Amino acid sequence: MTHDNQIVYIVDDDAWVRDSLAVMLGVEGFRTQAYAGAREFLDDYQPARAGCLLLDVKMPGMSGLELQQALRERGADVPIIVITAHGDVPTARAALISGAVEFLEKPVDPVQLLTAVHAALKGDAARRQATRRMEEEKRKLDILTVRERQVMELVAKGTHYRKIAETLGISPRTVEGHKARMMEKLQVRNVTELVHLVLGTLPPDEGGLNGSR
Repeated sequence: MTHDNQIVYIVDDDAWVRDSLAVMLGVEGFRTQAYAGAREFLDDYQPARAGCLLLDVKMPGMSGLELQQALRERGADVPIIVITAHGDVPTARAALISGAVEFLEKPVDPVQLLTAVHAALKGDAARRQATRRMEEEKRKLDILTVRERQVMELVAKGTHYRKIAETLGISPRTVEGHKARMMEKLQVRNVTELVHLVLGTLPPDEGGLNGSR
């Protein structure tokens, strides 16, 4: 099995550990990229690259926990699997609070590692797919006129045509016209699909007419 579009990053100051992890993962078809330190990885990392990060905690210079914090400040959502020989509870708790998806102690069990990597990559792929879908839906919303967006929000709330017409000061027939054009632009077939699109793309504070552009 190959994972051509995903990279497993390995950040550990121990060369033997880096090489061992790279070999283990390479045999399973994973692409890997290894770094001897957190700063080296941070300087090279590009959030657009799909993958996950195997991260040591205790390293010279920037620690693994400090790298987690730096990534979080940059808004990078790469899944992190912490691997450490210092598996104390406070360290594990700090790593998980900082966003790690798994915490493994050295020497790492190969089955646990592969299970964690598979899960991390699957999660990263799902998140990226959801982000792409949301961005596409937001682009659709951007092509609506102000009136079409107003009609969309009221239709999505289940408001009757006559009430929409009264609220907006237009005729029911005009409401129907705006709705038809709006649904065509959004490429939705029914109100159920419209509701899912609206709930998935609008922040909570944009649920009413005040959210219209």
